[in-house]
Amino acid sequence: MYKEPGADIPSETTPSMNHFDQQGNAVMVDVTEKGVTDRAATAAGRILVGQRTYDAIQDGTAGKGDVLGVARVAGIMAAKRTWELIPLCHPLPLGKCTVDFAMLPEELAVEVRCTVRVAGQTGVEMEALTGATVALLTIYDMCKAMDKGMEIQSVYLLRKTGGKSGDFMNPKHGEETP
Repeated sequence: MYKEPGADIPSETTPSMNHFDQQGNAVMVDVTEKGVTDRAATAAGRILVGQRTYDAIQDGTAGKGDVLGVARVAGIMAAKRTWELIPLCHPLPLGKCTVDFAMLPEELAVEVRCTVRVAGQTGVEMEALTGATVALLTIYDMCKAMDKGMEIQSVYLLRKTGGKSGDFMNPKHGEETP
């Protein structure tokens, strides 16, 4: 059914942070009236690998090349394009995106942290989560010839700052750095 443009824009008395209109249709949240503020988010995750794969990643001897270098670029690219992947995300002009790795020898794991910053009207949690996830998927892709048993685990929002809801630190995870 055709609806006039703007017919589903909520009034000021309707809660504005809702991904559904009054008819239950999925809509992008209207952030037009929100002020621009500095916002940041960090997401983390890890991939468990076998010893041979761990050594190849650490030593830079994987057959496809610099695993962490390529994964870093992939994570940054993914964060920048999150709005194309997640249907109701806003396109954001990211001010900064970093993807960092920690090698965890006792767990045979690689941990990733993706931090994204923006001066904008909406947060960057989805961009950080997307960047971390794609970095982990890229590690898998670059190493799958050696180790198809790798496991991507525990992708989560570690922290976020800014915006109307304020700061958040995931209570399940400390403030350790990779």
